[in-house]
Parts: sequence; structure tokens; C-alpha cells
Amino acid sequence: MLFIVYRRLTMKIDRASAQTYARWFQALADPTRVRICNLLADAGRAMSVGEIVRAVDIGQSTVSHHLKLLAEVGFVHATPNGTARLYQFNQQCLEAFPTAAELVMGRLPRLGGVQCLPGAQAREADPRPREATG
Repeated sequence: MLFIVYRRLTMKIDRASAQTYARWFQALADPTRVRICNLLADAGRAMSVGEIVRAVDIGQSTVSHHLKLLAEVGFVHATPNGTARLYQFNQQCLEAFPTAAELVMGRLPRLGGVQCLPGAQAREADPRPREATG
């Protein structure tokens, strides 16, 4: 049983998970995107591009570009509202991101990965270690 627990703690991240996590970290490597995520998470509600532009004091096209990238990795949800879109922080990502960082750094056993997907696909794997059997 000790070997099973040790093996779980030393399992490597598969290529697909590594690519997903790298995209997450890359998305947050830009200070403007970090500010936008912070704004949306703090607001706790959907915001229009205009509201976000006013809050971060950056041009509309730049904000739209950053929102597109954040939506592609699943950090924000974009909901159509007439001819515009409303953006809201994906709360599952808020919970999943620290777990992903711990997995990458080897502080947690790799279970099934941590998911933070765009739109209706968003879900999170259970980050708690499972009991070793037989």
C-alpha cells in the first residue's frame, strides 16, 4: 500500500494536461489580463466590455483581445446580450487554478487533472487524494 501512495505522489503530468496548464499560466502572464481577471472576480457579476474598459483604462480593442484570450482558456464566460457580450469570471477556475499550480509543482498527486474549460464544458476534477485500494 505504501508503494501505491508513493507512486501517486510521483506521477508525472501527461502532455495534454501540461499543455492546458501552460495555456492557463500563459494567459495570466500578461498584467492586463491579470487586472481584468481581478476586476471580474471582484465584481462577482457579468460586465460589458465598456464597463471593463472604463475600469482598467485601456482601449476597447485591447480589452476585447484580452477577453477573447481569457475566454479561450476558460477563465471568463462570454454571454451574448443583444449585439454585445457580457463577461463574467469563471468561479470554477478561481478554485481550480491554485490546484493546477500545486500539481505542476508536485505538491499534489495527479488524479485526473484539474479542469477549467470554456462555457458549459467548465468543470473541476475532485482535487482530494483518493484512498489507495488493495
